[in-house]
Amino acid sequence: MTAMQTRPQEQAKPSKKTSLIAEPGLMRTVALDAGNYDLKYWDGIGNPSAVRSMRYQLPTGRDPVKFNDSSPLVELADGTRYHFGMQAYKYRRQQQTVVENKVDLSKLHLYACLEPGPLEDGLCRLSVNLHVSTPEPERHRKLIKEQLLGYHEFTRNEIPFEVTVERVEVEREGLGAYRTAQRMGLIPDTGYTIVIDLGGGTWLSRLIDSDGEVIDENVMDRGGSYDLATSISFDKRLANALGTTADPGIIMDGFRSGHVYADTGHGWEDWLDEYLDSWYKNIFRMVKSQYTPFMPRVTRFLVTGGSSHLIADRFAGFPLFAVMPDPQFANVRGLYPVEELQLCMTTN
Repeated sequence: MTAMQTRPQEQAKPSKKTSLIAEPGLMRTVALDAGNYDLKYWDGIGNPSAVRSMRYQLPTGRDPVKFNDSSPLVELADGTRYHFGMQAYKYRRQQQTVVENKVDLSKLHLYACLEPGPLEDGLCRLSVNLHVSTPEPERHRKLIKEQLLGYHEFTRNEIPFEVTVERVEVEREGLGAYRTAQRMGLIPDTGYTIVIDLGGGTWLSRLIDSDGEVIDENVMDRGGSYDLATSISFDKRLANALGTTADPGIIMDGFRSGHVYADTGHGWEDWLDEYLDSWYKNIFRMVKSQYTPFMPRVTRFLVTGGSSHLIADRFAGFPLFAVMPDPQFANVRGLYPVEELQLCMTTN
């Protein structure tokens, strides 16, 4: 038994944070932004958390490597086990959400992101209101609700859960970031705002008027930073240095850690611009083409999403552009209902 593998009875004493969120049988509100790169979640208290959006399904006879809240081990009622997060890299043939349909994984993603409240005889019982986002809610709302509403039994990090999801609100991805930007004073009072959300697998844009209404939008199923990483993975300069084919998923991790491929010391920072410039310029070319009739009234381009840090420096000094601070969590912060957020802040 390791320090990271804590048995349920050792976690029975709730932390101060947990006691503020929910007592057994009480309702917890959770915002969940299940992205292709990260699963982001927030209960309104403290800072949002993230789990790398990859997993490994353990064979029956395989012991897991270490697990914790950022790399949780989830066991379903039928005994099927999944290890999420960065620890999944320690197995062979891990599955990455970025190459799958994340809507089909809604239930598993919820289990990975529900941290325990106070335990009762080693069991965590929760009632949950969920606020989730998806790029195309009208297309996927029914399936998401079918997966999430109702009663769930599972084990997370050796703690058994009994969860009743009472309500699921499904919103457009990117609107949460827009609301977060409003709270920060980044959105002008007049004119139109174009939100450009650069994700791992996808990117999208929304044209929003001063009343907060979406009046036009474009959702691209591909073209996120995974496409950029895939292009870099085929470059012989990296493949020759590694002596093998590069994994786009590991390159995506390197986008956040000095553009180095894992712990090899080999990277692509010196020639990144050869790929980066064409990647983001193509996105903005499509945005401009989509919203050409509205451009005279656009008073803000809001750049957000977990991949926006790659191009943030391109917009320095341009007053029309604003890049969200902490863009990885901008959407999940805005998903959380403001009235309950104010209550949490008051209670805290």
